[in-house]
Amino acid sequence: MRILSIRTLHGPNVFASWPVLRMTLDLGELAETSSAEIPRFVDALLALLPGLGEHHCSRGRPGGFVERLREGTYWGHIIEHVALELSEPAGIGVTYGKTVYAGAPGLYDVIVEFENEAAMRLLLEGAFELVTAVLEGRSFDVAAKVAEAARVAEDTALGPSTRAVVKAAEKRGIPWSRLNDESLLVFGYGKHRRFVQATTSCRTSFVAVEIAGDKQLTKQLLERAGVPVPRGIVVRTADEAARALGQLRAPVVVKPLDGNQGKGVSLNLSSEAEVREAFEIAREHRPRVLVEEMVSGRNYRVLVVNGRMVAASERLPAHVVGDGRHTVSELVALENQNPLRADGHNGVLTKIVVDDVVRACLAKHGRSLDEVPAPGERFILRESVNLSTGGIARDVTDEVHPDTARLCERAARAIDLDICGIDLVADDISRPLGGGAMGAIIELNAAPGIRMHEHPSEGKPRDVGGAIVEMLYPPGTPSRIPIVSITGTNGKTTTTRMVGHVFGATGATVGMTTTEGIYVGDRCVEAGDTTGPGSARAILFDPTVDIAVLETARGGIVRRGLGYDWSDVAIMTNIGPDHLGQDGIESVDDLLWIKGVVAERVREGGTLVLNAEDPLLAALPQHRRMAKLSRNIVFFALDPESAVLREHVARGGTGYTLRSGWIVELQGVVERHIVPAANIPATFGGAALFQVANAMAAVAACRAQGVPVETVARALQTFDACSNNRGRTNLYQLEDNYVLLDYGHNPGAFRATCALAAQWEGRRLTGIVSLPGDRSNALLEACACEIANGGFHRILCKDDGDLRGRAPGEVPALLQRVVAEVQPGQLCQVIPDESEAIEHALATAEPGEVIVLFTEDAALVGEMLVRMGAVAVSAVPELSSGIRGRARRHEDTHVAV
Repeated sequence: MRILSIRTLHGPNVFASWPVLRMTLDLGELAETSSAEIPRFVDALLALLPGLGEHHCSRGRPGGFVERLREGTYWGHIIEHVALELSEPAGIGVTYGKTVYAGAPGLYDVIVEFENEAAMRLLLEGAFELVTAVLEGRSFDVAAKVAEAARVAEDTALGPSTRAVVKAAEKRGIPWSRLNDESLLVFGYGKHRRFVQATTSCRTSFVAVEIAGDKQLTKQLLERAGVPVPRGIVVRTADEAARALGQLRAPVVVKPLDGNQGKGVSLNLSSEAEVREAFEIAREHRPRVLVEEMVSGRNYRVLVVNGRMVAASERLPAHVVGDGRHTVSELVALENQNPLRADGHNGVLTKIVVDDVVRACLAKHGRSLDEVPAPGERFILRESVNLSTGGIARDVTDEVHPDTARLCERAARAIDLDICGIDLVADDISRPLGGGAMGAIIELNAAPGIRMHEHPSEGKPRDVGGAIVEMLYPPGTPSRIPIVSITGTNGKTTTTRMVGHVFGATGATVGMTTTEGIYVGDRCVEAGDTTGPGSARAILFDPTVDIAVLETARGGIVRRGLGYDWSDVAIMTNIGPDHLGQDGIESVDDLLWIKGVVAERVREGGTLVLNAEDPLLAALPQHRRMAKLSRNIVFFALDPESAVLREHVARGGTGYTLRSGWIVELQGVVERHIVPAANIPATFGGAALFQVANAMAAVAACRAQGVPVETVARALQTFDACSNNRGRTNLYQLEDNYVLLDYGHNPGAFRATCALAAQWEGRRLTGIVSLPGDRSNALLEACACEIANGGFHRILCKDDGDLRGRAPGEVPALLQRVVAEVQPGQLCQVIPDESEAIEHALATAEPGEVIVLFTEDAALVGEMLVRMGAVAVSAVPELSSGIRGRARRHEDTHVAV
């Protein structure tokens, strides 16, 4: 048994609507062996993990999983449950898991959800190691693996301040993602994108942060603004610090000039010896040290966001409370067992660290770590009050005097800091802050911690994360851009391009992903097959994009999930046999299940556009997976008499069809003409009915987003096959011959393109054909049958440039064999090299001949034809009397133009 891969599916996926890890297992020799067949396995596993006895599994009751173990279940399922069980003591408890067949004998996918990816990945691997160890009779240290995962979770988890902001964003439905292993996040999509790092936002002034980092400069600017501050002197040596004590009023504070989190701070110093010692402590953190008059009173932290005070806390220094039995050191150890305390900023409170500052504070007051404080005695360990050094906080937001609140807001504005933590000392914050003994503002802090406000030790929690999100997205301000997602078997790229073309005509900057590349506006920013989640995220990350139009293919959904959370409009063009034999796909029902994720993730009130003439899609709105949310369903059909379309419109729904040559919009009894199909250049005068269907789907999506009829019609009448839809049914004229290029690679695509070519009567037709090697033989044979029945006078069989695992010449030979079986006597020749096949076809072409070329790189071949002198055209003209044509074989394939 071995792990083949572990993949992360960050977005909605075929297994769940939340992030999951997908481990693919090869069971090897264990493929036909169950847990019941391994002596003592179940008892040994339960001895290591007795908590498995509480797992319900499919039985729906505690103990259900153990029943399955004793009856006999398989190893992927067992590893799934072990991973879930390990997650709880590691502090990242999750409950969703699933094990499914992975498309080949002995291969299974083990799916588990995660909140902390790194830690859950470690536990998933650990679950495999544990089960393997039990199978082999080896020991396994469960506690060590859990502890390792807990450490990874602690190191990689978002801090409490960042979590508070994320929670507030989620409450408002604002999308977000994490950009690194620290606290850098991005909120929103496209032009509404905003960055946040902990409590620093994309609006935070770099200059303001620099000013706040220089405590002396900050005080000078606050003093200029009329804000009371203590006097201070910046020093670089212990001697200078001692002299500063003589120039200031004792007691004094010594701290790093640009420090943070209370590191290296010493308070209430009156003697030269104390100041010198404090200087050495401060200098360990920064070379420049501030000696400052100490303001007597209680310590407060006030938070100002976007110029408004939103929270205030009174801070108390790290301390322990005596019980008459334990020493100070022992009391610290006991306090650090408080589940609210964690290392660094990972908990509501920080663990107390005994360092030189603590020892100096105790020595100053003649106390020691070995003392046993009296019962109830509060034993102060340090004089700084930062939560990061073990302090606690009491919410006093409602006690702040209005004048003091306005003074704090003035202080934040003085340095233009959008999220500002203000440290002040006052006798009583409920009284106006004045000078002298009444109090003063000590310093301003950029990127202030907010856990003291979100999770105070005493008092009312304050939603300061919500205040930060409200600053970035005031009420009523959008955080999203419209998203149109397009999937299906055939027509995805063309429909995507049509939708993008129409939205571009409105003046919007369109971000578009296709099988040919990522586009922003009119520029291709990345070439290649970009239909996966990474490409979608690239568009949604672009701050210039007004609307996202995303071709969303099967492969990306299966392997990585969707690249967005919700779409406003989704289009499903059709579902036909393709990719059978890949990624565990065995039927069109499997394809529907995968592509149906796109339909399922249309937001509440959004629009799902479906092909009414596809039975699978016609039934999709009634599927149970679509029942959770209310969406607008829009059907389209080439046939205006489609029963599905007519019934839908009769019930008050919206539909689109082709009537009297026009694409029309149907809403109840109202019929609105949109555009003549023949006026859309990409339809070849309306002859390419599959392009007309694509256009209807595009019209439906654009109209769902409120694009006026006139704009839709005007835009589609400028949508040309070669210029705007490169590589998809492109027609070129080379002297007196024609070459039709297409990317078709499945039965439906071959059938549609052959039906188009059949309309050019009287001309000899040549097909140059290749098939994708990574499909099953059955699917390749089905494609070959469509080619054989396509009405070609001759067929040239070739290899694709990418053989996709097949031997050279294998696929052309299969194609030639099937053609001979289906159409005995059909002229069918194998020319493996594509360039040689094209050259041969052109060299032996009759006047007026049409060569239909199916290629995996139609855009590249089109460029080659242009270099040969070919020109793009939008129609094949009727035959003139001077051109001798040959009669077509399959008259029943003719469609009137």
